[in-house]
Amino acid sequence: MVTEGKEERLELHDWSELPAELLELIMCHLTLEDNVHASVVCKKWHAPAISVRVVNQSPWLMYFPKFGNLYEFYDPAQRKTYSLELPELYGSRVCYTKDSWLLLYRPRTHRVFFFNPFTRDMIKLPRFELTYQIVAFSCAPTSSSCVVFTVKHISPTVVAISTCHPGATEWVTDNYQNRLPFVSSIWNKLVFCNGIFYCLSLTGWLGVFDPVKRDWGVLVVPPPKCPENFFAKNWWKGKFMVEHKGDILVIYTCCSENPIIFKLDQSKMAWEEMKTLDGVTLFASFLSSQSRADLPGIMRNSVYFSKVRFFGKRCISYSLNDSRYYPRKQCYDWGEQDPFENIWIEPPEDISAFI
Repeated sequence: MVTEGKEERLELHDWSELPAELLELIMCHLTLEDNVHASVVCKKWHAPAISVRVVNQSPWLMYFPKFGNLYEFYDPAQRKTYSLELPELYGSRVCYTKDSWLLLYRPRTHRVFFFNPFTRDMIKLPRFELTYQIVAFSCAPTSSSCVVFTVKHISPTVVAISTCHPGATEWVTDNYQNRLPFVSSIWNKLVFCNGIFYCLSLTGWLGVFDPVKRDWGVLVVPPPKCPENFFAKNWWKGKFMVEHKGDILVIYTCCSENPIIFKLDQSKMAWEEMKTLDGVTLFASFLSSQSRADLPGIMRNSVYFSKVRFFGKRCISYSLNDSRYYPRKQCYDWGEQDPFENIWIEPPEDISAFI
């Protein structure tokens, strides 16, 4: 039985009086259309709805099978997995991805080619032997400005740089002398930003290449400073590099410590540690890392790694807000992971057509 006083107090509470944190938790699960509708219900709902509004898609994690032609794609936002038969990729290994395009290499034939798994379009490049090079491309191969770039060190003071573009008949290779030592990193610590390729060396020095001027150099920027215990087993593998709206970010990981994120301050030419990503989400994998803004609220200010737990239901992530891994950290040694196992890729615009 409810007393008259209690009934009166219950009548005074309505949906508009929910705490902002609870409103954000509810609204982060709404579709974009429902979020817009909710934001105009009342003034108190407007700010929480805007703060978690999703206007961007997260990348998907594409898995490369050891056997067969069935490829899986994991959507971390929806926690769903899709699959697709791609016999075109048989005998190839992935090198890089950008704008939904994969760059792949067939070791037996030295065939290098682009492939879009969602449209099945393929663009071949001249044959080239990719051994220990790190490799990336600037934009979708359908663009006239697309450039493929590889670099490997011949000695600590000399690197060999090779470039190519769709429609070319051969690769162009030049050797460059370094003023500072530069030893190629293991796997890709390589991004294209503001018309320049940036490459992180094994010891943290930053090499830059201008594909238009064909200029190469090593920046006089001391490597990021990490605690001594970061330089343990696999320290040279557990690094990731990503670009976001003109900023260069690197993620340093260690199996016994939380990740540390650095941003290149291009005015001071120095690395600065980041305590927050200001709502941006990073997606780290060995061969290609990506960044996104305006994702669901629970995904923001976090780093998503290329490993899924709990039978494919939860992507391992690190929250800068909470300073902890999700699921709770046990021992994540990213240097132990197979770099060719998976890669983050831009999903198709029309998901219904994909599935």
